[in-house]
Amino acid sequence: MRYKAVVFDFDLTLADSSKAIIECYKHTLTKFGYPVPEDSVIFGTIGKTLADSFDILTGIPNNPQQQELRTEYVKKADTCMAAGTVFYPDSIALLQILQNAGVKTAIVSSKMKYRIEETFMLHTGCVPVDEIIGLSDMPSPKPAPDGIYQASMLLNVPPADILYVGDSLIDAETARNAGVDFAAVLTGPNSREDFEKLPHICIANSLLEIFTSINNNE
Repeated sequence: MRYKAVVFDFDLTLADSSKAIIECYKHTLTKFGYPVPEDSVIFGTIGKTLADSFDILTGIPNNPQQQELRTEYVKKADTCMAAGTVFYPDSIALLQILQNAGVKTAIVSSKMKYRIEETFMLHTGCVPVDEIIGLSDMPSPKPAPDGIYQASMLLNVPPADILYVGDSLIDAETARNAGVDFAAVLTGPNSREDFEKLPHICIANSLLEIFTSINNNE
């Protein structure tokens, strides 16, 4: 593979945490007295920051209760997020294959770094990537390119040699803004037709299919 590093999104790319995320949003909205949208509406916000998601789900832009909502969400997530997350069947094996091939790996996610580390440790007993850049580690959240730039610096790999893999249009926009190649996996809220509107090297149903396609085309 020609890439020296592969950077992944986390939620709905490497792992399915949607059940726990929806549970946390429902709990928080109910506690603060907001109507609870359909699960599909909540699912569609995965990948956004908590602040942006709560603005969407409450219907109140710049909601003055953003911080209180976030605090309650995190409190609930502490009890169920890691345990309620399931890695996709090919995720961990693929990370190991890349490591064995000398390809550096990182995660750039709107989730907090400690939560990703907690989830890996609970399910695998290790953290099988070289770097994790979570929301608090980047000056501006995705689709700003800051997280990719941070990964590039920490991995000591230039953007031209990085592939970013994600499941949402936010991920695709992040890759475009950072000047790195993008591969889409159809495990998130967006369709093949959505991704075809943005720069990409591959759109696939699974992570394994992405890397099989890349290797076959080299």
